[in-house]
Order: sequence, then structure tokens, then C-alpha cells
Amino acid sequence: MLIGKLLNRSSGFSSCSKLFVGGLSYDTNETALKDAFSQHGEIIEVKVICHLATGKSKGYGFVKFSSETEAAAALEKMSDEVLDGRNIRVDYTNHR
Repeated sequence: MLIGKLLNRSSGFSSCSKLFVGGLSYDTNETALKDAFSQHGEIIEVKVICHLATGKSKGYGFVKFSSETEAAAALEKMSDEVLDGRNIRVDYTNHR
């Protein structure tokens, strides 16, 4: 809980449990994204954003955790990690 309290007090961080994940391989699906992030906490939603006409990934998605603390841990551990051959970018999102 200390991490969550620190995040709430720090102006440089968002108190959000939803993360933006960019730089995804076009082959990364929601199952792979969930598997990669699930080691850091309970995931309640995963979404890979796809082009409406083609159905192909746009290379980014979102992962929502059950708590802000779990999201903070995932952000710290997964930023710049390799997933499906690509270095991913992880940040907080303003979308709840």
C-alpha cells in the first residue's frame, strides 16, 4: 500500500490502475498481453486496439489492474521489456 500512497502524493504520477502499452508487435494479441502482465497482479481488462477495416493490431493496447499498486508494479517492471520481439513502452492512461 505504500507505493499507492506515494503515487497519490506525487504530482509526477497518475493514481490510475489502467496502463497504456505501446510498441506492441502487430502479432501480439490480448492473450499474450495478459500473460505478460499477469505476473504483476490481477488483471481485470486487456484490450489490443485494432484497425476497424482490417482487424489488424495498431501496435498498442491497454491493461487494467484491480489496484493502483499492481499497476505501479507492472509499470516499473514492464517498461522497455521485450514482448514478441519488440521493446514495449508502458505508461499510465487517463482513461478509467
